[in-house]
Amino acid sequence: MIDLYALTSPNVQKIYIMLEECGLPYTEKFVDVWKGEQYNPEFLKINPNNKIPAIVDHDGPDGQPITIFESGAILIYLADKAGRFMPKDPASRIEAMQWLMIQLTSVGPMFGQLTHFKMFAPRSPDDYALKRYQSEVKRLYSVLEARLGQAPFLGGTEYSIADIATFPWTRNHDAQGVPWTDKPNLSRWFGAIAERPAVKAALAKVAAIKSNRDFATDDQKDQFFGRGKYARV
Repeated sequence: MIDLYALTSPNVQKIYIMLEECGLPYTEKFVDVWKGEQYNPEFLKINPNNKIPAIVDHDGPDGQPITIFESGAILIYLADKAGRFMPKDPASRIEAMQWLMIQLTSVGPMFGQLTHFKMFAPRSPDDYALKRYQSEVKRLYSVLEARLGQAPFLGGTEYSIADIATFPWTRNHDAQGVPWTDKPNLSRWFGAIAERPAVKAALAKVAAIKSNRDFATDDQKDQFFGRGKYARV
């Protein structure tokens, strides 16, 4: 059995999708980051970086429990455990892995910063940060569009953890200023993944999760974003 420490972010969604796709049994353990629960000593034993998702696989290597944090590491571990969604051929594996890295190092950070500056940050006179992240997000969508014009999936001919990792970050593409009207390859790819039964099951579970986000106090928001008295300056 796998314990999944979760809430609703795109990084968490990708692990829900992977677990459902692989058919691995898991138990949800919610960590409400809007209440600061990620800083609880009990959770810090699971992830010293105080982030979700994280998993504890009670049937890990050699039958021993193993704790894994960081969504990319979790996806790779689960792919190896289940023997699915990662090509076996070395060259194809590297192809999928590099597109997974693009999600981890570019899509996730840039899309996340755009969301922050659009929804949570005070507006500056020239909105430099917002414009900077909006431009980078549109550039990355163009990179994905071009790639999906060359192959059916990001990693190549097979649906892989590169697609599972990237898909949740594109679910808000309209709000990110990127409609699918001029992105036919992304539209095709997105629609195909959204129709997968495991993806539907995973997103239904995510949609049912309740958090304190809409009721968070200013202090809780400051702690979450590392600002105000929580800023390290």
